[in-house]
Amino acid sequence: MLLLLLLASAFLLLPWAGAGEIIGGWEAKPHSRPYMAHLSIRNGSGKYRCGGFLIRPDAVLSAAHCLKPKAKLTKEVNYILLPSDNERVGPGTTCEVAGWGRTSRTQKETNVRVLMEVDLKVQSNKVCEKYFKSSYVHQSMLCVGDGNRKKSTWEGDSGGPLVCNGKAHGIVSHGPTCCIFPKVFTRVLYFGPWIHKELRKFALQDLPDSPSSD
Repeated sequence: MLLLLLLASAFLLLPWAGAGEIIGGWEAKPHSRPYMAHLSIRNGSGKYRCGGFLIRPDAVLSAAHCLKPKAKLTKEVNYILLPSDNERVGPGTTCEVAGWGRTSRTQKETNVRVLMEVDLKVQSNKVCEKYFKSSYVHQSMLCVGDGNRKKSTWEGDSGGPLVCNGKAHGIVSHGPTCCIFPKVFTRVLYFGPWIHKELRKFALQDLPDSPSSD
């Protein structure tokens, strides 16, 4: 299993970094999001959880690292498509985010057995530029959230997909720890060439060795 990682500081969400779980959402219907992957990660500083999503039977896209075996595709396990260059999403587009974990800012324990989901709208770049100043880079990031309702991703489940029109346009990234709006998602389209390059390299690794000339 290939795990594609977007590990620059703007894209890696650590457990304490205000994004990743679902606030103001609802429980997802069983098997309604078969592309979701729940990753449990151990490192020198302890153990934490993050999300990811299948983009191929042998590849998970996430903001962290884990997972080795190839996924067996079933009704309950399947991959999600990535957008093409002409499928950009603009401000006002309603998208969906799913994740495991806290459903409020005060909840102490994550609820990893229940997949939650929420609808969030893509915001204009100016909204995130106001909050994040020069650290918000619109070419590689999406500004997402709901400023009128208490709905958001929150800390703990980085790497999950922002699904717009049935395709994974973003990856849960980061946001202000003081409030739930707005949130920054990694823009999948920006990294499309790199993703496809890595997938091709991985496919070549699976090819049988050439016959010996001896």
